Amino acid sequence: MKFSKLAEYFNQIEEVGSRIEMTKLLSQLFEEASPEEAKVIAYFALGKLAPPYITLQFNFAKKSALKVIAQLLDVTEATVKNRLDSLGDLGSVLAQGEWQAEREDPTVLQIYKNLQNLCETGGAGSQDTKLKQVLDLVKHLAPDSGKYVIRILTGTLRLGFSDMTIIDALSWMLVGNKSERGALEHAYNVCADIGNIAYVAKKDGLEGIKAMHISIGIPIRPSAAERLPTAKDIVEKLGSCVVEPKLDGFRLQIHIDKTHKKPKIEFFSRNLTDMSQMFPDLVAAFEGIPVETMICEGEAIVFDPNTGNFVSFQETVKRKRKHGIDQIVSELPLQVYIFDLLYFNGESYLDKSLKTRRAELRKLFSGFKSDVIKLIEEVPIEEAKQLEDYFNDQIGDGLEGVVVKKPNSHYQPGKRNFNWIKLKRQETGSLEDTIDCVILGYYTGQGKRASFGVGAFLVGVYNKKKDIFETVAKIGTGMKDDEWIELKKKCEAIKVIDKPVQVECAKDLYPDVWVNPEIVCLVRADEITRSPIHAAGKSANELGLALRFPRFMGYRPDKSSNEATTVTELNRLFEDQKIKKK
Repeated sequence: MKFSKLAEYFNQIEEVGSRIEMTKLLSQLFEEASPEEAKVIAYFALGKLAPPYITLQFNFAKKSALKVIAQLLDVTEATVKNRLDSLGDLGSVLAQGEWQAEREDPTVLQIYKNLQNLCETGGAGSQDTKLKQVLDLVKHLAPDSGKYVIRILTGTLRLGFSDMTIIDALSWMLVGNKSERGALEHAYNVCADIGNIAYVAKKDGLEGIKAMHISIGIPIRPSAAERLPTAKDIVEKLGSCVVEPKLDGFRLQIHIDKTHKKPKIEFFSRNLTDMSQMFPDLVAAFEGIPVETMICEGEAIVFDPNTGNFVSFQETVKRKRKHGIDQIVSELPLQVYIFDLLYFNGESYLDKSLKTRRAELRKLFSGFKSDVIKLIEEVPIEEAKQLEDYFNDQIGDGLEGVVVKKPNSHYQPGKRNFNWIKLKRQETGSLEDTIDCVILGYYTGQGKRASFGVGAFLVGVYNKKKDIFETVAKIGTGMKDDEWIELKKKCEAIKVIDKPVQVECAKDLYPDVWVNPEIVCLVRADEITRSPIHAAGKSANELGLALRFPRFMGYRPDKSSNEATTVTELNRLFEDQKIKKK
């Protein structure tokens, strides 16, 4: 397939506002592609070259792209900046320009190879080399092809959908509707590489998709917990259950492969990024576990031996860095508390009960002792009073709550359900839990905040069924002066000219500046209310949901926007409030 054909499809997708039409166009695109092309197209459609667990970075600054376009169009950089301000992204600036060069029409795979080569260019003078490589590439392309190359390079492709829309499109390609979404999503949950899913779907069809299995080194999409407001509600829901402390660290999926001469230990975050290089101390510790292959999950948290307490999430998250690792290892030593087993010595444990998975972990840890790796505590629960007492004990120890689990449940990757239920510390206000919201845009400030350039911001929650973000609150409190400045800086890096297609927002709420829905933040509110203006959960028969007196509590860098609180969760929290008020 020629890259110009891909650019044509991307143009059409940008022009349609309907999710169904987007999905059908994507399915037609996949239909015309070979298996290898389908793999690359799936990455390109999300503005990537690879799945999130493979680190491929262009390291090609926006100012370098600006220089390329200025040279190509034979105009000043100031002219390019002016056009950028009116058009919104450098790809559009390029597409509306004119230049003299012999046109070429490379294939999708040729462009992919060129961009891979760009990622591999490094060392002294690499920015100048990359600038020349990009200029040589785009000057021979048609304007629309060049537009999408530049957008991929600068991280501004943003066609308005996520990996879930690609899953739907592959189902349309295979059977002409969304009926096989379940099989495709399960394969993706077990093997979280959207390009590989597209490749197998094209090459081997549904049989190949249904035969996909766990592969060491490819992360499994994590399971997630639901919420209920009280210990009584949880025990009524689950019956006999088990409870674990809820540690306020960051979740890791650990892959161990000792079938080669040198053991391979990999750590993946909850949003599937590879963090292995950040934790040399953990690599050394996990090399000692007596297994051939294993995938397990744990919570990594910094323990302060001087106080005998765990430190806050804000301190623990400092361990997630790319530079100065040796120093931070000694300053903030991590402990990992293992809480689940997904794969063990060549066998999947996803379909085994939690009781069986836990028994295997206990057996493993009975012969393995470590100051760094520990098996998390688990306590059986029969009555609500037991759970309430255990919960209060954990709060008294400074933890944020507990996670309660169904002993006979299977591990369901990529799913949020009542197999796991979290119960968290209640803070001021009647809303029991915080909400993970996605920042959608901001409003320019007045008075003192005019100097910051931002005085409030708009947030939304994720509607998984529609693959869109729906507004839930306008926030103007809970932040210090330096935090407003930081927010503006974060937003400026991802601002867009028009409302993103995957955002649903009433016109009365339109912010002064839209941003791409990428930043996840933690929001506390007094309660959830019905709203005539907010879009979250709105239908023909129901008003939307909104947060009353929302307050900014911090960022969630460990979560992607699609992992934010969902509309379904918000509805459930709204119903829980009614129970509590009775």
